[in-house]
Amino acid sequence: MNGVSTLLIFVGLFLLGGAVSFWKQQMPKGVVALLGVGSALSLIAGILRLEVWS
Repeated sequence: MNGVSTLLIFVGLFLLGGAVSFWKQQMPKGVVALLGVGSALSLIAGILRLEVWS
């Protein structure tokens, strides 16, 4: 596991926490969706960069 994949996974989890927090605060659904999509993309990129696949 290198630094970039760790950073991407951390950012994805951070954004996911923000999306959950905004959802609980009844923020606009567009903001929650944007955070959710950013979180998903970041987590997927971090997981795909892991060196266990090769």
